[in-house]
Amino acid sequence: LANGMVVPTMGMGTFGSDRFTPEEVSTAVAGALRSGYRLFDCASVYGNEDLIVKVFTDAFSEGVVKREDLFIMTKVWNDMHRDVRKSCLKSIADLKCDYIDIYYIHWPFPNYHAPFCSVDARNPDSKPFSVEEFLDTYRQIEELVDEGLVKAIGISNMTIPKLDAVLDKLRIPPVVHEMEIHPCFQQQELFDYCVAHHIQPVGFMPVGSPQRPERDIMPEDVADIEQPEMIAIAKAHNIHPAVVALKWAVQRGEIVIPFSTKEKNYISNLKSTMEDPLTETEMKTISTLEKGNRLVKGHVFLWEGAKDWHDLWDEDGFIVK
Repeated sequence: LANGMVVPTMGMGTFGSDRFTPEEVSTAVAGALRSGYRLFDCASVYGNEDLIVKVFTDAFSEGVVKREDLFIMTKVWNDMHRDVRKSCLKSIADLKCDYIDIYYIHWPFPNYHAPFCSVDARNPDSKPFSVEEFLDTYRQIEELVDEGLVKAIGISNMTIPKLDAVLDKLRIPPVVHEMEIHPCFQQQELFDYCVAHHIQPVGFMPVGSPQRPERDIMPEDVADIEQPEMIAIAKAHNIHPAVVALKWAVQRGEIVIPFSTKEKNYISNLKSTMEDPLTETEMKTISTLEKGNRLVKGHVFLWEGAKDWHDLWDEDGFIVK
């Protein structure tokens, strides 16, 4: 990373997509850790940090890993933007990890939605992006870095107009940007922008997340791993198309954080980064699969007066108010 930290290119996500219980997620994390994973992407809103802690403490006590061997990322949720310290300390206490390696602003606005809500749910207090609000939240994390509670800062779900509005105002630059990236939604312009500004892209939903929350599934969505090109490349390597997506992402220069509760899958995911790379021709083929297939549209964060979810993403090159 730009600050000298070294991070694994493959991590384990811990979002159960409203489909897996916290217990199922923590069991998967335990298996992943003992299979070689060292990067774990958590968040307070996932509601499982207090269970994942047992995975970490058991591994520490059994000598499987030391705290310094792990790279733990977590996030402040939208309803805690005015009290980031409290949120961070709770995550540290829940995870019993002494410090957070990277602490993210999960979404760039404080628009809150309740867990398991429907796609039509709206919070009457939601507001469009505010530079001042974002900077206040970010500066609270900068103070946590000063205290040694956080090693580095991450941003998530940002856009180029939002980044243009805030980057030159930050005392401690962000080192990573967690964003939706998969073969049918490559975000090449934003990816290149981040790299040019020394911000490492971290791709969530790297295989297109077939098991994403029900509220994020729309009739027009495209299934990345069902694309004929992905299937053909998978057959050539005798692997699943999902593994093709992960190889593509890592070879492209991303950190990826897939999630699976199945041992054979998360072991296969990790191995995919270390053997049988895709050819240059295959990488070029996947680069042609861009379809603007955003899966996490963010309906539940819309404010009064917003037209639709497109307003969240500043698609016309300016911040929508």
